[in-house]
Amino acid sequence: MNLITTVLMISTTLSLVLMAVSFWLPQMNPDAEKLSPYECGFDPLGSARLPFSMRFFLVAILFLLFDLEIALLLPLPWGNQLQEPKTTLIWAILVIGLLTLGLIYEWLQGGLEWAE
Repeated sequence: MNLITTVLMISTTLSLVLMAVSFWLPQMNPDAEKLSPYECGFDPLGSARLPFSMRFFLVAILFLLFDLEIALLLPLPWGNQLQEPKTTLIWAILVIGLLTLGLIYEWLQGGLEWAE
């Protein structure tokens, strides 16, 4: 047998064994809490026409914004190897400064207060 056939047989066998074990091994004890749907922290038994909390979405958007900032600033250490590392540093300072000003604005407007 060649190497590719052996690897395919081993991976197929291992996958089938793991699927069989995961099907028969867990204990199924459903109760009311496990069977109830979970929808973003809202009561699933109430009316479906309740207004959404804008503060929840504001905090989620702020989290995504600052998460994106980290992704944009990750390649910054490699910017030192460019011909003009000052340009990279200036752009990074501008991004951080703009986000800091936005955070200060949201803080002063009370957008970060979770409870009133």
